[in-house]
Amino acid sequence: MMDDLRSDGGDKDRNFVTALARGLELLRCFRDGEVTLTNSDFSERTGLPKATISRLTHTLCALDYLVSDPRSGTYRLSAGVLHLGFSVLASLDIQDLLHQEMKRIHQGPNLHLTVSLAEQHQLDAVYVAHLRSHEPVALVGQIGSRLPLFTTSVGLAILVGKDDDAREAVFEIAGRVSKETELEGRRRYADAKSVYEVKGFCTGYGQWRRDVNAIAVPIHSLNRLKVYGLNVGGPSFQVKPKQLESVYGPKLIQAADSLRSNTLN
Repeated sequence: MMDDLRSDGGDKDRNFVTALARGLELLRCFRDGEVTLTNSDFSERTGLPKATISRLTHTLCALDYLVSDPRSGTYRLSAGVLHLGFSVLASLDIQDLLHQEMKRIHQGPNLHLTVSLAEQHQLDAVYVAHLRSHEPVALVGQIGSRLPLFTTSVGLAILVGKDDDAREAVFEIAGRVSKETELEGRRRYADAKSVYEVKGFCTGYGQWRRDVNAIAVPIHSLNRLKVYGLNVGGPSFQVKPKQLESVYGPKLIQAADSLRSNTLN
């Protein structure tokens, strides 16, 4: 993680505050399903020395973004982070309109589907809104879940919706990970764009996980400054590509058109 910050930070931009960036990267170290991490975990995932990690975790605890357990030497995210997350959700200028569209898509006919909205962060698509399946057998997901940008329909839809400069900025991040990551991202984007131009949505049939099928469309904020991905998907044994494309594809396209018309009014 920290390699990205070093490449993007102090050497090129004197206004870049590396200490702040490092603290935020610690908060991003938590993965889906993880409740606690140790200083050693943080050090391994960021590449920072343990002495630096100790100062960062102490500061984040003092600011109520982390909570420490001295007995186990572990840290968990605190309510301060939750407050930031809900502030993000409250700031979505399309949330009322979008919620109506998501509910309409979610109503059926396939009760195993989930409907989600995601925003890009680094090389992830992060869920900022989520409607779970009506059935117990469903995709496990929640607000804050992170999916890979280049191998999911929702991530690719975000890329398709971005303007050229914003998209190139994402590929630059990928290039700092490795040249192979960048080339793979560009290839998958080109394939997704071709599909989108024909069908009006992006597809993801087993590229991320073999047991997941999904389709997605790009959605713009009312001020046109942000691009989200709106997707619908579910377990591949319950959610087939044919139904996704014939039934839910038109629903997604209609939702994107409806939100676009409200953006322009």
